[in-house]
Amino acid sequence: MNVRYVFDVFAEKYDKWYEKPFGKSAFKLEKACIESLCKDLKPPLLEVGVGTGRFASALNINYGVDLSSGVLFFAKKRGIEAVKGAGEKLPFRDKVFGGVFLIVTLCFVDDPLRVLEESARVLVDDGSIILGLILKESPWAHFYEEKAIKGSIFYKIARFYSFKEIKAMLRAVKLKIVEVNSTIFEAPAESPLRFQPPKKGYHKEAGFTALKVKKASRSNHL
Repeated sequence: MNVRYVFDVFAEKYDKWYEKPFGKSAFKLEKACIESLCKDLKPPLLEVGVGTGRFASALNINYGVDLSSGVLFFAKKRGIEAVKGAGEKLPFRDKVFGGVFLIVTLCFVDDPLRVLEESARVLVDDGSIILGLILKESPWAHFYEEKAIKGSIFYKIARFYSFKEIKAMLRAVKLKIVEVNSTIFEAPAESPLRFQPPKKGYHKEAGFTALKVKKASRSNHL
């Protein structure tokens, strides 16, 4: 099923998920995990796959881009300078943004390598790309894949990648990891999650992993 169609038709349903008890608690944990990697980012900031703009608004991200007109309606209402466009061909000049965010975006795009290349192209040389990921080896990915089998419209169109696959993609486009933080360590369920500060590093059991990456010319990397 076409990703753009799903988010156009079900934009309001997607946005309201974040207002449910589980959605609220997951968002709080994911936001804290991403925020822990953002201390030295300089504006302007861009979110690729901005969706309805909840993360962009909460993280003071100025600009957003998304293929779905349905979700862009909500992002613009939240004050994001959001434009319609594909992650594979970003409508911005080279080396414009101090930070580029891809928050649960790679699992919904046709060509994740091209999206990473484009994100690096619009990034200033000393800027950072922040990735928010549900990794394939996580028990939460298995939980969501089961929901897809049972008919969940959003998880049906998602593809999860392993940490090994993500690292290979980053190497292929000359990006290197400089920091990793993880969150959501409770067993998968749809009851509200208790808040815990993110843990440093990669943890296979984590429900959400955030990576900070830079262009490979940078000397400080994992």
